[in-house]
Amino acid sequence: MLRPEMSPPSPSASALAEARSQGPRCNFGFQETPQSRPSAQPSGSTPPGTSGAAGDRSSSSSLPQHPPGARPAQGSYFKNKRSHAENTFASNFTLGTSSSSVRDSNYPQILKTPLSAGNPQKSGYKSWTPQMGYSATSSSAVSAHSPSVIVAVVEGRGFARGEIGMASIDLKSPQIILSQFADNTTYAKVITKLKILSPLEIIMSNTACVVGNSTKLFTLITENFKNVNFTTIQRKYFNETKGLEYIEQLCIAEFSTVLMEVQSKYYCLAAVAALLKYVEFIQNSVYAPKSLKICFQGSEQTAMIDSSSAQNLELLINNQDSRSNHTLFGVLNYTKTPGGSRRLRSNILEPLVDVETINMRLDCVQELLQDEELFFGLQSVIARFLDTEQLLSVLVQIPKQDTVNAAESKITNLIYLKHTLELVDPLKIALKNCNTPLLRAYCGSLEDKRFGIILDKIKTVINDDARYMKGCLNMRTQKCYAVRSNINEFLDIARRTYTEIVDDIAGMISQLAEKYSLPLRTSFSSARGFFIQMTTDCTALPNDQLPSEFIKISKVKNSYSFTSADLIKMNERCQESLREIYHMTYMIVCKLLSEIYEHIHCLYKLSDTVSMLDMLLSFAHACTLSDYVRPEFTDTLAIKQGWHPILEKISVEKPVANNTYITEGSNFLIITGPNMSGKSTYLKQIALCQIMAQIGSYVPAEYSSFRITEQIFTRISTDDDIETNSSTFMKEMKEIAYILHNANDKSLILIDELGRGTNTEEGIGICYAVCEYLLSLKAFTLFATHFLELCHIDVLYPNVENMYFEVQHVKNTSRNKEAILYTYKLSKGLTEEKNYGLKAAEVSSLPPSIVLDAKEITTQITRQILQNQRNTPEMERQRAVYHLATRLVQAARNSQLDPDSLRTYLSNLKKKYEADFPRSEQVSGETEE
Repeated sequence: MLRPEMSPPSPSASALAEARSQGPRCNFGFQETPQSRPSAQPSGSTPPGTSGAAGDRSSSSSLPQHPPGARPAQGSYFKNKRSHAENTFASNFTLGTSSSSVRDSNYPQILKTPLSAGNPQKSGYKSWTPQMGYSATSSSAVSAHSPSVIVAVVEGRGFARGEIGMASIDLKSPQIILSQFADNTTYAKVITKLKILSPLEIIMSNTACVVGNSTKLFTLITENFKNVNFTTIQRKYFNETKGLEYIEQLCIAEFSTVLMEVQSKYYCLAAVAALLKYVEFIQNSVYAPKSLKICFQGSEQTAMIDSSSAQNLELLINNQDSRSNHTLFGVLNYTKTPGGSRRLRSNILEPLVDVETINMRLDCVQELLQDEELFFGLQSVIARFLDTEQLLSVLVQIPKQDTVNAAESKITNLIYLKHTLELVDPLKIALKNCNTPLLRAYCGSLEDKRFGIILDKIKTVINDDARYMKGCLNMRTQKCYAVRSNINEFLDIARRTYTEIVDDIAGMISQLAEKYSLPLRTSFSSARGFFIQMTTDCTALPNDQLPSEFIKISKVKNSYSFTSADLIKMNERCQESLREIYHMTYMIVCKLLSEIYEHIHCLYKLSDTVSMLDMLLSFAHACTLSDYVRPEFTDTLAIKQGWHPILEKISVEKPVANNTYITEGSNFLIITGPNMSGKSTYLKQIALCQIMAQIGSYVPAEYSSFRITEQIFTRISTDDDIETNSSTFMKEMKEIAYILHNANDKSLILIDELGRGTNTEEGIGICYAVCEYLLSLKAFTLFATHFLELCHIDVLYPNVENMYFEVQHVKNTSRNKEAILYTYKLSKGLTEEKNYGLKAAEVSSLPPSIVLDAKEITTQITRQILQNQRNTPEMERQRAVYHLATRLVQAARNSQLDPDSLRTYLSNLKKKYEADFPRSEQVSGETEE
């Protein structure tokens, strides 16, 4: 037992005895009442204990301001409305080591930007600011994807326009990501990066959003992020010198090389200066020196997937039901921790482009699949980790105001830290026999002596039995008895007092049960404290009602919940005792944290290790549920019998598999087929397999080879857009324009039925022109269309291949009509189906007379506009030579065949080439006739 100095609980308090007999326990943050964070100070006032960039000490400086119509943010971490008792307690708080190298004596005052004169309704801002302040929780307590990222964006001016600096920080993770890159006038990279970050709030300079003279970047961001809160800050806070000082002061030693990367990146330095100044203000706390992980990410390290493509491909959200997990994320997400889930999400949106890194991940997945003991041993350890990133984020923040909630949060998170560090050795044991380089590297990172140093220091103060457990009563007990006995005599006395009060509550409820002969039991909730519960039939009550002594009665079926005036008073005494315990425990915890801050940086490595291992385990888990195969990486996209991963999850039967073969010599596929034959599904399947391969997952196929793609574009949706006043056709044109402006030779482009929103002649003309432009690139393009005239473009361009989806015609004996049976099989060539739209209409409830008239009109129009296009012998010869040359180049680049097999392959190529000439001569003879 942890409390030998305390009297044992009374026998009547069975529920409380059970909770306490297991030692201190914990849940996810006890809060007495919801309270609001201090609002922004009025102009001219200076909040105490404020901070900012080093050297910025002017009392007349200006505070970051929310745009017109926005109100100060509300939060639950820092409070300004509390009971008299809490105020009395908080006023006695003192923080032993609250000095920081990044604190200021004064904080900026409210800034009134030029936007204030504008109409708030036209500014595009929301009039709310999401809550700030967090404490570490498990995956079961909080959504892993709730928005918590704040982003600062700044653009160069004059000749530097188009040079973008970005800095983002996740309030749940003490990591700052810096980016600087050149963008074109569409600002596609900026929008895509922001979509991936899913920001809670975006910060920009007030000079970017002057009424009537807003920059194009500001306008585009506000149009694309209507539900995100915007804040304007004076341009002077975007200061690259202050940004560099912040990085020097806050970046942990392991990541200090970032200084070399960013010292000439003026715009990302300016963005981080404004970001940190603003975060310190809204959080009302500063980050401890040398406590943040700061990374620089260029735009070339990952593939780009625009937000429209992410939506079309259903990467994260199902288009039919946003709550459904029938998405690529749902297919692959078997993660056990919030950090692993976040990493998987970000990887899906930003696949890797480095083949070596991808193959290292694939090696890990392969070993996990082959070693069952390693898989299950690792999974059982990973599942016990909490949200390490969020825990670390709370630990490295130093509150400017010491409140009950700040104290409670620090105590809770120190216990979480102990729980996390105790899992390092089991994780090390699980990884000790691994063979792949990446797993061995992660195992090696766990040998860091600082894990043991921190844990030893914690155990000198915190009880060995103190551990993470669920339940609000368990949590309260956990925090009360976390610190060892005999460290602080007054703390021991306060805990004895608390125990006596709890025993008195249990005894009082037991007496009430005897007095009224009712089956009363003690219950607890964080909102009500201790209260009484009873499960009984109302007919068993005297006069069918409870005694008058019981108040605040609520009933759910046969379960009653209530309290009494005496119990309310005892709860108040209990709260007062708790505040004393938390105060003294907090002092001890703060001293302990000040001693371990210098070693805490090893947790960044641990967090990265846990989230990556969790994601790799998730990939391996997904493979065990289906016959996925390890992908290869060449200059060819070749998939043998591949299928749609999301469709497989939805369907009872396995989806129909198809082959895909795209090379630089045949990089443009035109796909035709009747409505509902599977064209759109096939296009999405290719993109999903490409993404799965580039994040290090196995793919749904018998064999697969991929060319690394730097961008994935799709034009699939046919809906109009009311928000931007765009018709179906206009939306098509905007999407295709975006593709044409941004595509390059390493892109994967999927276009589904372009030009349907206008008349046939214009649609064919637009499609033809778009195809010719894309054919000038080496991008891999799949173009699904109903315009059969488009298929003849292969006469002019030998790198075009025609493919079609087969259908079968079966006799419907009941209706005495012919019906279409969809095979969903892809074949080479042109579809032989004619007027399949009319056949689909005939199957529907369209009146027969309408269908008949439509057939006659179609026949007449076809005679007038269709002309036979024949291939000349010279075109056939050139096409044969072209395909032979591309096959030879591909064999020279990628062949791993032995000499005899290679000789056989080349001989077959020669025979195929020679076989094409009789066909050319036959075409020539037909032409002469």
